[in-house]
Amino acid sequence: MALDEREFDKLGDAELRHLEDALGDIDPDECEIAVSGGVLSLTLKDGAKIVINTHRAAREIWMAAQAGERRAWHFGHDASDGRWRVGGVPGGDELRATVSRVMTERLGRAITL
Repeated sequence: MALDEREFDKLGDAELRHLEDALGDIDPDECEIAVSGGVLSLTLKDGAKIVINTHRAAREIWMAAQAGERRAWHFGHDASDGRWRVGGVPGGDELRATVSRVMTERLGRAITL
């Protein structure tokens, strides 16, 4: 069942807050974190940028990484486990794991969310 706008806003905002809180422990010299208007921006020490935002019209969380090559993902809410997954379906790549993987690659050390 598709999320209504209110439920999407609640779940999407909670996910962005979780990511911001989880990433808040990273040394600011390694990753600068900025949040504004439903957009979480990460600037890594090597200049790579990661932008994660809620997209109300699509009821998705979008992530874009400019880290050498440009990559983008669209995560929908998987009601079966409450996670944000590519396509919003069980078994799809999960948002937190994707952020962890990209940050681990760029920072050269394990980042787990």
